[in-house]
This record gives sequence, C-alpha cells and structure tokens, in this order.
Amino acid sequence: MGRVSACFGQCTRWTVWAVVLIVVQLAMPLAALAAPYADYVIDARTGEVLHQENANTRLHPASLTKMMTLYIAFEAIEHGEITLDTKVTISRHAASQPPSKLGLRPGQQIALRYLIRAAAIKSANDAATAIAEAIEGSEPAFARRMNRMAKAMGMTRTNFVNANGLTAKGHLSTAHDMTILGRHLFYDYPQYYNLFSRTSADAGIARVYHTNRRFLASYKGADGIKTGYTSAAGFNLTASAQRGSKRVIVTVFGGKSVASRNARVAELMDLGFARSPNRVAVQKPPRPPYSGKVDDDVMVVAEARPGTKTLPAGKVIRLNTAVKVSPRPRPRPGPETAPETEELLLAMQDTIEAVLTEAQDPPEPEEALARTEEPAEPETLPAQTIEMAAAAPATADPEPGFIQETAPQPETLAALAEPNAEISPETPEDPADPVAQAVALALADAKAPESSLRPRPSPFRMAAQTAPGTEQPVEVAEATKAAPAEPDTAPEPTTLASAVTEEPDASAPAETVIATIEPQAEPVATEVRVQPIAPSRPAPLRIRPEQVVLVSSASPASRDQDVPLEVVTRVSTSGGREWAVSVGRFPSSYEAERRLLQIALTETATLDESLRKVVKRSGGYEAQFVGLTRDMAELACLRLQARAVECDVQGP
Repeated sequence: MGRVSACFGQCTRWTVWAVVLIVVQLAMPLAALAAPYADYVIDARTGEVLHQENANTRLHPASLTKMMTLYIAFEAIEHGEITLDTKVTISRHAASQPPSKLGLRPGQQIALRYLIRAAAIKSANDAATAIAEAIEGSEPAFARRMNRMAKAMGMTRTNFVNANGLTAKGHLSTAHDMTILGRHLFYDYPQYYNLFSRTSADAGIARVYHTNRRFLASYKGADGIKTGYTSAAGFNLTASAQRGSKRVIVTVFGGKSVASRNARVAELMDLGFARSPNRVAVQKPPRPPYSGKVDDDVMVVAEARPGTKTLPAGKVIRLNTAVKVSPRPRPRPGPETAPETEELLLAMQDTIEAVLTEAQDPPEPEEALARTEEPAEPETLPAQTIEMAAAAPATADPEPGFIQETAPQPETLAALAEPNAEISPETPEDPADPVAQAVALALADAKAPESSLRPRPSPFRMAAQTAPGTEQPVEVAEATKAAPAEPDTAPEPTTLASAVTEEPDASAPAETVIATIEPQAEPVATEVRVQPIAPSRPAPLRIRPEQVVLVSSASPASRDQDVPLEVVTRVSTSGGREWAVSVGRFPSSYEAERRLLQIALTETATLDESLRKVVKRSGGYEAQFVGLTRDMAELACLRLQARAVECDVQGP
C-alpha cells in the first residue's frame, strides 16, 4: 500500500512538471509573434527629426498603405486620368476583400469620391482595391506605380504588393517612410487633406465613421491621418497635429492596443511640440514627378545577356518627357507676304548690284535732258507736277535775295557735305554760287536711272501751278536765260533751291512756288527734287535731303517788303516721328545700305513712310529706318522678328 502511495505522488509531480513545460512551450511562440515596436517624430514644417526609435526597421505597415493608395488617386485626378464623379465598376476581386470593408458587390457601380471617403475614413479594403483597379486596371499594376512614387519620395525601404495593406510577402515599410508619406499628403494635396480629419462621411451606400475618431477627439490639434491594424503588424498610426504655428507628425508601429497606441502617440506629440522651435521658415518637401503611365518609346531597358560583362542586369531607366514650357508658336504667314526663298534673295541681290552699278555710271546731262524735253500732249493729259527741271546758267554775280528760316537738318548737311564727291563738268567750281549748285543737283537727279529701286514717293510732294490758260502737262522744262539782274534785286543764295520763275496772276489766288528770279520771256513753273551728286567710287545710296525751302513769288517792286518765309519738310522727325528701327551693324556702309534695301522691299506695309539711314558707329555701320512714331517702330520690329530678322527699337 505504501508503494502505491509513493508511486502516485511521484506520478503527480511528473504530471505537474509536464503541464508547466507545455505551458512554457506554448507561451514562447506567442511572445515571438508579438509585433516589434518603432516610432518616428518630425517637425512637419522643416522635416527635422525630433525623436526616433527603430525608425528604419522594415515592418508590416497594415492599412497605413492606404495613404499611398489615396495619394496616387489624388495624382490621377489632378492629371485628368479620372474624375471624382467617374463611375467605378466593382470587380469580384475587389468585392472579395476581407474586412474592414464597405460592403461592395460585384458589378456594382459607385462614384470614385465615395470610394475615396470609404478608404480614408473607414479604411475599407474593398474600396482601396476598387480604386487601384479603376486607375491602373489591376492591383499589381497599381502596386508597381505605388513603388515608383515611393522611390521618388525617398521611401527607400518600402515595397508595396497590394493597395489595401493586408499582410503579404514582401509588403513592408518603416516608420520613417510612412512619416515622409504623411508629410507629402499634407503639403502636396492640401485640398484633400481635410478628409482625414472627418469623424464621419457619406460613402454613397452607407455612412462611414473614422477609425481614429477617439484620438481626434481627445488630443488637441489632431487632424489625421491614418490608422492600421493586422495581427502581424499590431496597432499602427500615423498622426498629425497643429498647435499655433507648429505642426508635428508622429508614426508608431507595433502598438499592443488602441488605447496604448493612442497614449504613446499623444506622448510623442507632446515631445515634438516641446522640441520644435516657435518660429521657423516652412520648407515644403519637393513634389515628386508624375508617376502615371509611361509610353514604351520613352523607356530604355538594359538587358543582361549571358556571357556579357558590360551591361547591368535588368536596369530600367525611365525618362520624364513632360513638357514644362510651351514652345513659342510660329508666326502665321500674312496674306501679302511670301516666304523669302533662296531664289528670291539671289534675284534681289542681282537687282541691287545692277542698280548700284548703273548709279555709279550715270548718262551724260545732255542725254538726260534730251529724253525729257518732249512735253506731253495738252489735249490728252491733265496738268501734272513737274518731276525734274534744269535751270539755265546763272547771271553775273547774283546777290542774295532770300534767307533760310530754319536750320537744315543733320541729314541734309551730311548729304551736301559728302566727301570725295566729284563735280560734274556742268557745275561751276565756285562753291558760293547757290544757283549753280542747284542746277548741278537737279542734273544729278535727272541722271538717276528710272529702273532704280526706290521707295514709293512721299505724300508731301510739292508742285507749282502755272497761270490759268497756259496749263499743260510738262515732265521736264529748262528755264530760259535771264537778263542781267540789278544788284539790289537779285535773289539771295540758297543751298537747296534752283532758280525758276513764274509770272503772278492777279485773278488767281497767290500760290507758293519754289524760288524766283528776274522775269523771263516764257516763265515755267517747276519743282526741283534735290539729290547729292553721285560719287565716282562705289558708295551706298544716300538719303535725300529732308528739307526744301520755299518762298512766295513776288515782283521786283515788292521784294523790299518783309514777307514771312514758309518751310516745308518732306519727312519730319517732330510730332512723335523720333523713333527708329535698327536692323544691325555691318562692316561696311555698302552692306548696311544693301540690307536696308532688302528689308524695305519685303516689308513695305510698315516701313513705306520711313527713311533709310546708315550711321557709322565704333563697331561698324548701323542700318536704321528713321522717321517713325513709337507705334510704327514697335509694329515694324514685331513684323521683322516674325520674319526672323533681328531688330531693335530706338527712341529719341
């Protein structure tokens, strides 16, 4: 009997030890399965790290994954891939996701805005999967886009496999990376951030409530962001709060319960607000590039082949080819302009050279006068303006009879003072004889070839009228020789007028003509167009003198009276016509004048009222169109720039 009792007691002890051993063995795996802990605290304004623990340990993110799902959805809406009102058809795969879920059915259609609310507030897994399929067509394709965006943000230790965060092999992240993602959500899409602070919202088929509403209600300043829970991850939370000018973002991984997790997050929030400065410049994170669909023609794939040592293994380089700046549109061709082809430019060059050659070798004065002595028939043509006239040789020593009212312009002086200019045989050598100079200038103008390329005549052309009853169309007329004039009644010298005369008519109103001399046998009214004598050496075409002096005709008896003189200019630089358009500098004046002629021929709409001018500068010869108003100069320069011609508007 004693032996039985001893055996029973020994067996009992062995049984107790066996039970204890079994309990210990069962408890050890449970302890091993407990989720590891990690946290990360930053100042959201600058990204400064305020506290961290195991921040770079790769753990299960759980439903914190939905922050990236929503970020991609906001990006797709912004770039027009989808809209908030787009109807999404629910697939079987999306409807079969485990809770938490909205309760979607296969084939059901629901607006994207309701799916976003369900994923952000209720953390619905079926809604997150439906969003992924609506944007990329399948969840694996959406996961690849999530990984591209994660790398662009600097989430170097994150890899996504699905869109809802359910535990899967390789689906890992860190507290550091999730904090970075939460900061991008706040700064990149502030218009959608208020979703994370709502305690409830309408999700279309049901009203959903926030999974983190207790923390939002208990902690002052809290306004988001996202919770997450799985058995492998524990209780996770990425939270953000603002107090005054400070904003702190906290991420906690591996909480043991909702209460303990919220308490730890509140503790870390207080720590962050205490360590962050009161005043600091906000430094927003750089926004990552667009992660949407990439065309095949902009992807460069390096494939590793067996036996090769130069190519890396499976490296993909993605190029961002989005246009950041719109190119300048090409100018629309005008109805009156044609593109300057090479043939047109060559023909223009030959024409200009021919004109310059002909201008350098003018015909004899006698030939020019002979061509113009034949008058037009009076019964067939009306009275016309005289184009050119050659005056007779001056009488002996005429005395000045009139004066110039205003000083000639610089262009006039420059034209009259042309260096190295030869004097024709018909021009007297006495430079003080104004009538002889006028005759020489008129003859030089008559020698100009009729086929030369000239701008259209100025609207300020002046004409003298003949007496009634004697009007007849005359192109060129030669004044008759005058009798010797008395010293006290001879006309005064001038530099810009030739001597012609006209008998006044008492029955007709007084007309303004060009200069006068003593009465002659057959007075003829003429107009003199003055131009410098063409030099013997190759020289550019000069601008005609801008100033013509006119006086009133009067009889010798009335010359002693003081009659006010009237000055008429061909093109004035007053009244706003003080602007010019410069088309560049050239090594020689010949090239500058040649360029002016080319541009004048191609742009007649805006430059027909301008004058061509070549100004010698330190860096060469500058080609200018002068005598323009500011509006005319700016318009002409814009039209030239449209023709790819460099120009510059110059003011007074």
